[in-house]
Order: sequence, then C-alpha cells, then structure tokens
Amino acid sequence: MLTRLLASTALAAIALTTLAAPAEAQTRAVITQPAAQQQRAISFAAAAGEAGGALVLPMGAVEDLEARGASLSDDERAAITRALTSADFKYGARATLSLRGIGAWDRILIVGLSATPSALDYQMAGAVAGRSLLSESRITVLAGGLPADAAAEWAAGMGIGEYRADLFQSSRRNAAPLGPTLIVSDTGAEAAALYTSRGRALIDAMAWTRDVSNAPANVIYPESFVESARRQFQGVAGVSIQVLDVPAMQRLGMGAILGVGQGSERPPRMMIITYRGPGAPEGGPIVLAGKGITFDSGGLNIKTGGGMSNMRRDMSGAASVTGAVLALSRSRAPVHVVAIAALAENMPDGAAMRPGDVLTAMNGKTIEVANTDAEGRLVLADALAYADARLNPSVVVDVATLTGAVVGALADEYAGLFTRHDALATQLEAAGRATGEPLWRLPLHSSYGREVSSTYADIKNSGGSPGAGTGAHFVGEFISREVPWAHIDIAGTAWSGASDWNPDGSNAYAVRLLERFVLDYQAIPRGAGEGGQ
Repeated sequence: MLTRLLASTALAAIALTTLAAPAEAQTRAVITQPAAQQQRAISFAAAAGEAGGALVLPMGAVEDLEARGASLSDDERAAITRALTSADFKYGARATLSLRGIGAWDRILIVGLSATPSALDYQMAGAVAGRSLLSESRITVLAGGLPADAAAEWAAGMGIGEYRADLFQSSRRNAAPLGPTLIVSDTGAEAAALYTSRGRALIDAMAWTRDVSNAPANVIYPESFVESARRQFQGVAGVSIQVLDVPAMQRLGMGAILGVGQGSERPPRMMIITYRGPGAPEGGPIVLAGKGITFDSGGLNIKTGGGMSNMRRDMSGAASVTGAVLALSRSRAPVHVVAIAALAENMPDGAAMRPGDVLTAMNGKTIEVANTDAEGRLVLADALAYADARLNPSVVVDVATLTGAVVGALADEYAGLFTRHDALATQLEAAGRATGEPLWRLPLHSSYGREVSSTYADIKNSGGSPGAGTGAHFVGEFISREVPWAHIDIAGTAWSGASDWNPDGSNAYAVRLLERFVLDYQAIPRGAGEGGQ
C-alpha cells in the first residue's frame, strides 16, 4: 500500500509540475528550424545524353568496361583502361578511383564491386558514389548489364549517400538545387519502378531519421519530435497516429516514463504509429518500440561534461523505429506494423526523480530508481507494457542506445541483440546481414535478475554493474514471456565519425534492418522462448 501511495503522489506531483510550468514563449529562446535538404532527382534511361558533369562506372573487373562503357568513344575507354592499369585498381567493394581530363566529362568516378555483388553491395557502392559526388553539377551512371534490382539498389544508395548533416549551415542547405542523376540501364523501366516503389521511401526515411537524431535538443524534444513525425506521415494511406500526453499517461498508470520526464520543462510523450498496408496478414501487429530520450543529462546522477552534447542523440532508437515504419508505409508494403516512440527529456531540476524513488509502470510493476541515468529502460518499460496490454502483438522488438557496456563489448561493429526466442534471433540476424547493420547475440541469464532485484520494489533499474545484459533483462520484465521479444542495443552503432557513405553523426542504424525484418517476417508461435531466461 505504501508503494502505491508513493507512486500516486509522484504522479500527482508530475501533474502539478506540468500545470505550473511557464509558457514556452516566456522561457525559451527563438529556435531556427533547419532548411529542407536538397536531393538530386534520379531518372532512368536506355541511353546517355550529352556528355558533361560527372560520369560513374560501377566495375568489378576490367572487362566490365566493355559492357558499362559501350556508349563511350574508343579514346575514352582507352584512357580509362590506362588509368586503371596505372593506378593498379583492385576493383574491391566500394573502392574508388577519380579521373579527370577524359573526353567532355568533368570527372569520371570508378566505383568497385565485389566479384559476386549482393543487393547491399550495390546499394553501398551507390552510397559511396553519392557522397563522393556532392559537389558535381549533374551525374550520369553507366549501369549497362546490371539487373534491374541492382540498378534500383544503386539508385537508392546514391540518395542515401547524398545525405548531409549540415542542418544549420544555412549557406549550404539553402544553396542552389543539386543537378539530376541519370542512370543508364537496359532495364531502365523495371529499375525505375523498383526504385520508385521502395528505394525513394528508404532514402526519405533515413534522411528524416538522421535529421532528427542529429538535431540539437532545443529543436527536437518530445513535442517537436511528434510534430516532425506527423508531417512525414501526412497523407500516407493506412497510417494512424495516437499521441499520449501527460494526462493520458497518468490515466494509464505510466509512472516510469512520467518519472523520467518530471525533471524537465519539456513534458514526455508516447507516440504510437500504426500502419496496415494492403494485403497485410491477419493477426497482431509487429511492434517496434524505441527509446526516445531527446536529451540525457543523467538526471540527478548527472553525467560528466565531456561528450554530454552527444546525448541529444539518445533518442536514436525512437527515430529508427519511426523511420522504419515511415519507409514501409511510403512504399505501401503489405504489412501490419506499429512503432512506439517513448519520448522524454532527462533533466535534473527540483522536480526530478531521485535515487531511491519508487515508480509504478503501466503493468503495475514497481521500480526502485537505483540510478537516474538508467532512464532509457524506464521509458521502454511503459512502451512494452502498453504494447503487451493494448496491441496484441505478434512480436515485439525494442531498439535503444541503452548501455555503454555494449560499446565496450562490441565497439561500433555490431549492435547487441538479446532475446528469449531463437527463431526471432535468426530472423533479425538475417536482416542485419542483408542490410549491413549486423547484430551480435548476447546472453540473457538468470543471474541478471538477481542483479536488479530490489529490497523495496519489484525490481530496480540498475544492478551492481552497468551491464548490457542487466539492462536487457530489466526491459524484458515488462513484456509477457509468451510474446516473442527482442532487445537491440545500438549504443555503439547509432552514430559515428564521417565515412565513405555517411557524414559525421547519425547512421540511422536499424532503419534498414527493421524494414527488411518486417518485410521478411515469418510468424513465430507464442510461447516461452528457447534461447534465454
């Protein structure tokens, strides 16, 4: 009874704090919204137009020059062959060689392919080309001999690679539009249809995910995340959006997410985006839940100053699950999927939750707050409890930048995967391999339950050591064991330094993985899993 009283008192305090908060206009600076990013128009044709601008040649061997470069003059092909020989070009996946002074082209870019390229190889080679050629006026890609699906993947990759993280560099975002890209292919009509139906949606979804993940916390916070997502889904058929504000979450008993958000002037939100496409299978939806901490100061267990500015990206899980559903819905995929974005800001003001406080999640489970900086698992607790109680899910996958421990274990090469269901692990790992967003499965062990046992409550939010496994175990306590569930910790993979395909910042990690997983999902029977405890 005392625990319930404490939880009720905390919820009442949240309501009073929300009512007493000063108006935004009186307390917040004017915010400059980023300009929309310019993107090249991509078209397909059977023949190249007038020479000029940049020319791209995808090549896995010197012999490919005959097929790709059939429209070039003998002199141009000879010059390219001499350059390839002189540079000892290795034709490896994503290798590049830039040439100038050949024919009427401002630049010729050779992009390497593996000996037996996959769909991912074509997409990432296209991304490398797109990023390499951002300064070029117009682009022609000679894709003769490539299958239609390969040409479509290349086109999608080019759009992905053209992303820029210069959200607030007005001179760049407001610059003149980029020139067009023409992909020359003997399967142009089929490739264009494939690109239009899926590739374009993936480009836009990843760009939005990276934008909101890269934006500072005074631009993207719970309410503005919701509004930005609403704009992206506006007019998309088959989509419905429900947003739970503080009073709605109070009525549902979501004391965990409310506890996280009570130290901030920015009130928390829970956004539920449902998409049911034409021909979607019957049964409960695939639910994708994301941690959406739009800024994480650590709360009263405050973080050190170094690197705290990167904590604006602690909402990357929520961005990725939203982006995945955006890609699926815009491409009219025949699936039934729900994204839940659990959004809050973790701040240390006088109303903030304290170490030792006890919160009550939506499913009635009580939580001792051992560490206010272990807040992501708290917002996920209510997200998963909501999915379990209200959505009749066929499967649940949550995505979160949850622990530094997973970075120590896997660095930035893999995201950590935890699940009690071997069949689910198999499908997620396959999707990760197909999209270049690999997962490494880590164990769920009964000892993790002992780590988060509490003297005062049903469970506590942090164990004796800040392990990735204890975090995963905690989250899993808020979903029924018969529901196939997986937790993906993307703390090491959500963002990175600049690479050959991505600028410094968000990688939109898990957008492609989840989109592929949902498209390929094979039903898993409910029941206790075989692979964890």
